[in-house]
Amino acid sequence: ETMASVSTSARLNKAVRQQYMSLPQGEKCQITYIWVDGTGEGLRNKTRTLDAEPTSVEDIPEWNFDGSSTYQAEGSNSDMYLIPVCMFRDPFTLDPNKLVLCEVMKYNHLPAETNHRHSCNKVMEKVREHCLWFGMEQEYTLLGTDGHPFSWPPQGFPAPQGPYYCGVGAKNAYGRDIVECHYKACLYAGVKIYGTNAEVMPSQWEFQVGPCEGIEMGDHLWVARFLLHRVCEDFGVVATLDPKPIKGNWNGAGCHTNVSTKQMREDEGLQYIEKAIDKLAKKHKEHIMVYDPRGGKDNLRRLTGLHETASIDDFSAGVANRGASIRIPRQVGKDKRGYFEDRRPAANCDPYTVTMAIAQTCLIDLKEEEVEVIN
Repeated sequence: ETMASVSTSARLNKAVRQQYMSLPQGEKCQITYIWVDGTGEGLRNKTRTLDAEPTSVEDIPEWNFDGSSTYQAEGSNSDMYLIPVCMFRDPFTLDPNKLVLCEVMKYNHLPAETNHRHSCNKVMEKVREHCLWFGMEQEYTLLGTDGHPFSWPPQGFPAPQGPYYCGVGAKNAYGRDIVECHYKACLYAGVKIYGTNAEVMPSQWEFQVGPCEGIEMGDHLWVARFLLHRVCEDFGVVATLDPKPIKGNWNGAGCHTNVSTKQMREDEGLQYIEKAIDKLAKKHKEHIMVYDPRGGKDNLRRLTGLHETASIDDFSAGVANRGASIRIPRQVGKDKRGYFEDRRPAANCDPYTVTMAIAQTCLIDLKEEEVEVIN
């Protein structure tokens, strides 16, 4: 009775499945195409056979799908195009099979409304000389299929926050199997997963992806998210990226974004970090608008000034301050070089819009200011 609701498909006989999974497939190769749907949050996928293992993403053909079923087109003109952009190994059906992340183009070959990769890539090309590195910390919450947090008592709540962050033991860590399987799946796939830990709220976890340069950040985080949802499916539970899944005295879920340029990483780089923070301060509202898929409405529930967040209305920065919009890690303050952490992006943000906004504000607007001075 106290068991969290798991999906019925998770209870199917996995030994039977394994018998089929171990059958040889000859020279043929399964390619699973992955894309972001019209919600800007949901992921979709479908699989086809190629006659040989692709050696690079260039070997994978473009494909199409019915956009009217993914909130991306109307039924009268529903074909959308899948343009492969990034290839990974498939940890579910194993080598030689592949996962391929795709951009979505409309019938007229213009980017779909939620294809933010297209414009992000243009910005990253412009700032290539800065060697812009990102690391994103993806928080998420495990739920039963009934929407109740995984392993929480059916009625009422677990003990208050305190023992869960980086916790160990059955009373403190809920769902570690999923976390460890996801980690292995990311490593096998070739996703740049950096680490993982249990978070402050019970059944909330985090994984980090990076360091990644430029467009690679969004690519690797989206595929890491796909792998998370896919691993959770096998276990019959749900991972939500909702920024505030449980109301009340419980931590929300963010996607803290760590940022550095080549100049910031070199000696005396702190001055460049401080310059970037000054620029971000001037564009706070614009960033909040693109740090969740609903123009800031999701973050309104999370960025309250409580539970290790800054208020959504105020911009702040500080060394080692987890209640600030931008945190400079203590070690960075000491070394006078390194990186800064933008704590504002919501767990369900699009990493392409976040990294694009940061690159634009910190590096491109700077060039435009210089031009005005020269004129």
